[in-house]
Amino acid sequence: MANHNMYTIWTFARLNTKRFFRDKLAIFFVIIFPLIFLFVFGGIFGGEGGGSFSVGLINNSDTEFAQDFEQRLKDDDFFEVTEFESRDSASEQLQRGQVESLIVLPEDFGTAAEDAKHPSGQARVLYTQNNEQAGQTLTSVLGGIFEGINAEFVQIERPFTVVAEASNERGLSSFDYTFSGLLGFSIIGLGIFGPVNVFPELKKQGILRRFHTTTLRVWQYFVANVLSQMATGIVAVAVMFVVALTIFDLQITGNVIELAIFIMLSIAMVFGIGLAIGGWAKNERQAAPLSNIVVFPMMFLSGTFFPRFLMPDWLQTASAFLPLTPVIDGIRLILTEGQSLIDVSTQLWQILAWMVVIYLIAFRVFRWE
Repeated sequence: MANHNMYTIWTFARLNTKRFFRDKLAIFFVIIFPLIFLFVFGGIFGGEGGGSFSVGLINNSDTEFAQDFEQRLKDDDFFEVTEFESRDSASEQLQRGQVESLIVLPEDFGTAAEDAKHPSGQARVLYTQNNEQAGQTLTSVLGGIFEGINAEFVQIERPFTVVAEASNERGLSSFDYTFSGLLGFSIIGLGIFGPVNVFPELKKQGILRRFHTTTLRVWQYFVANVLSQMATGIVAVAVMFVVALTIFDLQITGNVIELAIFIMLSIAMVFGIGLAIGGWAKNERQAAPLSNIVVFPMMFLSGTFFPRFLMPDWLQTASAFLPLTPVIDGIRLILTEGQSLIDVSTQLWQILAWMVVIYLIAFRVFRWE
């Protein structure tokens, strides 16, 4: 009897998997659509970070020191320098935000007084009222540059100093957080949108009604679908990992096998939501609005597109009770902080608890027609 049950489950799991890979629309929403988001957010948050600071330069001085200083700015990768002849020629681009700030070197910049042994001068930083942060940043950076130049001319005794030291802990980049959330987004698409679209269509075609006339049990059909979704999900997630590793230089610190186990359990739990909605709905008109009501809070409050620590405390507390929250938190802890399944036992227990509740509801509301 047990062998017969397993054969039935395996047969339907294999058929469901084949049907998925023959469905171009399903492949788009489960694999291609999350990849589009990965490229968009990877382009925003990926890479080394920092970029360049777009500044305009008005050099009114013809001293050798001013020319050398101008060349130093151009050679610095931090600055993207645009030269202007006068303030009037630069004001339009400054107002439009084409340059973030202006550096003005006056005529006496780099000249030396009669009794002085070294050149001197004061550079001016100009910025618009609504871009004060850029002006302050540029002022701070130039202050550091001038401090180094001043040390070449005048030795100053510094009673108090500060030294920087890197900790042994690895910090998380913006892309690390984003990628974990995008995996959660992919799991939502696989576990909810898939069955929500498929089951009403199967009912409409009368396929589930014909299944009901056989010896197939609901639990067998559920297990077969869960196994099929796990297999499909691993393929979809693997594609995302390949792209993130090769293009956006994702750094994995956790155990890949433990991460795969956690993701498969997460897929099984989220798929239960899709089974409950798709199994209950008679048609797409019933399934679509209900799935949106369930998906959108998780998509925006569970840390899918931005970390939950940016939310107010009360919203962090409320979002902790959403099914997708332990999924994304657990993936992030394993992937970026190197924690094991034992370390994320809290998230695992939450997923298992949600799985029990969700599948009880799914069994209760499932309809063959």
